[in-house]
Amino acid sequence: MNPNERMVTRIKSIYYYLKQKGNDVHSTELAEEFGYNARTIQRDLKTLEYNNLVKNTGRGKWAVI
Repeated sequence: MNPNERMVTRIKSIYYYLKQKGNDVHSTELAEEFGYNARTIQRDLKTLEYNNLVKNTGRGKWAVI
C-alpha cells in the first residue's frame, strides 16, 4: 500500500470512528485508538474539517457534521 492509500484509509477510519462514537471525541482519544502521533491525527482532522465532514466543537473535541 502506498503512502497516499494509507493516508486515505487512516482518514476514513477516523471519520467512521467519529460517526460511530457521536459528538465530542477528543483528538488524544483518536491518537490512542489508532496508534498515531497526535499531530498526525490533528492534520487528518483538519483535512476532514476542510471537506466539511467534521467540526471542532472546542478544546480538541470533534464531531461529525
